[in-house]
Amino acid sequence: MRELVERRLAAGRIDDAQGGRRVTVNLRESPLDWLRSRSLVDGRQYDAGERLRGDYERAALGPQVTMRWDGAPRGGGGAPADPSGGQIAAKARFDAAIAAVGPGLSDILWRTVCANEGLPAAEKALGWPARAGRLVLTLALDRLAAHYRLG
Repeated sequence: MRELVERRLAAGRIDDAQGGRRVTVNLRESPLDWLRSRSLVDGRQYDAGERLRGDYERAALGPQVTMRWDGAPRGGGGAPADPSGGQIAAKARFDAAIAAVGPGLSDILWRTVCANEGLPAAEKALGWPARAGRLVLTLALDRLAAHYRLG
C-alpha cells in the first residue's frame, strides 16, 4: 500500500522546514523496506525480518485499535474466547525467534521490524547514539536469519 506525500529535504533529513528540495515520501513504507531499497540490508536479512513481522501480525501481538465485532462467548460465565491454534503457533514462533536473537539485539529488532519505528526514533528511545541502530539491527537480522535457517 502506498501513501505518497510531498515533504522537504533539508540537511539530508525529511523536514517540513523552510528551504531544501521537495521529495515524495511513502508514509506506508516500513523501515525495513526503506533499508532494503537503499541496499543497507541484504535479501536474507530482509526475508528474516519479514518472516518475524508476519508471525508478529498473525499472533495479533500489536495494539488493537478497532472494536472486535465477533459475538460474545455464550454460557461460559464471561470467560474470554480462546485464540486460534494458528495465533498460538505464531506467538510461539515469534517468542522463539526473539529468544534466538538475544536480549541485546531484540530491542532494536522489535522496534523497527514489528513496531515500524524508524531507526532514528528507535535509537533515541533506546538511548543510543545516532547511526548505531543500523549496525545493531543488521547483526540482529543476521542472527534471525540464522535462526530461520535462511541461506
